[in-house]
Amino acid sequence: CGIQWDSHPFSPGNEVCYDSIGCFSDSEPRAGTAIRPLKILPWNPEKIGTCFLLYTNKNPNNFQILLSSDPSTTEASNFQTDKKTRFTIHGFTDKGDESWLVDMCKNMFEVEEVNCICMDWKKGSQTTYTQAANTNVRVVGAQMKYPDNTIFPLQSNYSCSPSQVHLIGHSLGAHVAGEAGRKTPGLGRITGLDPVQANFEGTPEEVRHDPSDAGFVDVIHTDLAAVLNISDFGVKQQVGHLDFFPNGREEMSRFRKNALFQIVDLDGIWTSSFASSQTWDFVACNYLRSYRYYSESTLNPNGLTEYPCACYRDFESNKCFPCPDEGRPQMGHYADRFAGKTREEQQQFFLNTGDSSRFARWRYGVSVTLSGRTATGQIKVALFGNKGNTRQYNVFNIQDFHIEFDADIDVGTTEKVKFLWNNNVVNPTLSKVGAAKIIVRSQEMTCSQVDLRKEKKYKTE
Repeated sequence: CGIQWDSHPFSPGNEVCYDSIGCFSDSEPRAGTAIRPLKILPWNPEKIGTCFLLYTNKNPNNFQILLSSDPSTTEASNFQTDKKTRFTIHGFTDKGDESWLVDMCKNMFEVEEVNCICMDWKKGSQTTYTQAANTNVRVVGAQMKYPDNTIFPLQSNYSCSPSQVHLIGHSLGAHVAGEAGRKTPGLGRITGLDPVQANFEGTPEEVRHDPSDAGFVDVIHTDLAAVLNISDFGVKQQVGHLDFFPNGREEMSRFRKNALFQIVDLDGIWTSSFASSQTWDFVACNYLRSYRYYSESTLNPNGLTEYPCACYRDFESNKCFPCPDEGRPQMGHYADRFAGKTREEQQQFFLNTGDSSRFARWRYGVSVTLSGRTATGQIKVALFGNKGNTRQYNVFNIQDFHIEFDADIDVGTTEKVKFLWNNNVVNPTLSKVGAAKIIVRSQEMTCSQVDLRKEKKYKTE
């Protein structure tokens, strides 16, 4: 963006320094370790070419460039000093004016007045993985904080408290946010969208995205490595105050690769033959799912409710519903509303989502105590409420059953339960079955329950 930087020659200790943002070395734990075997120094800021693209409610479709070296660009822009500022930071091989980043800002404008700044460091990300991840990330993170750079002048010149700044980083962008957070005392929030694993998983906190980087750090984990038979893209370890694992996250079941093979896999993404293939389209679609979860969550304040659980297997076995007394967080934009978000211990949460562009789901638990003779066959249940009705869901234990399901609609206040039994035999003399009691639990409840009595509240067929 036309910014000139002065560099100093390498020192004997393999270090490079740039005016205003500091010095960077290739010493441990940044390089020369089992996880980061290759030693390399970062590009200068001018070569990386970081730009800050401002969108606001007044200019949702066209960005205004903010230059940290020229405060007048901020003064002449639509930047709102009394509003929260959210930065969106892209990852490896991506760029700051991609439609998904702009769409994320537009969804924010639907629900709040906000400064949405898309950080563009495409020149620094569109290179070999090691160059981008091990070193360029550090420079870009430093550009956000040091005196005369982005967050600092917002704080000093415009009375913008760091507590009102939220960094949202995807892939390598999550680690950029971590670098910036470590240099910005009092930073309000960092959201990591699939923080990339290679060269970061298992490293010390000073190297990677972690809970100490901001007052509140939340992370959404998805993955597609098991599908492509390559190394995991996103970190598996918990790296936030709240770590969300929608659909349990894919697990790498066949093999794991060492650090060098991980680098080869990721560098392959940037070769022209791979980048232009249908495989890259598939990678982009799936690895961007964490962004899509976040973006949709902005417009669905209660549609991505997460549940605390020891593991996804327990969640699928109906061991984690309805909730603890303190409630549950929403994955994505509204995660910071959760009262217990910054406990001492890190917390992990699970939920199921839809598999299309509409990811929101509402979880219900239904327990039925049957009356009548012992019977066989099939039972279905559907909920009716003041906001809509669910489809019919199958229940398998026909005598005294409990089912949990994720509906694609919020029924609101439950008004009726439709209970259907089919014994698969056409014979009017055979046994008849009714429901003595039906209990419905919804995610909006704490741990209370609705007892729907037979004669008033449900229908059997």
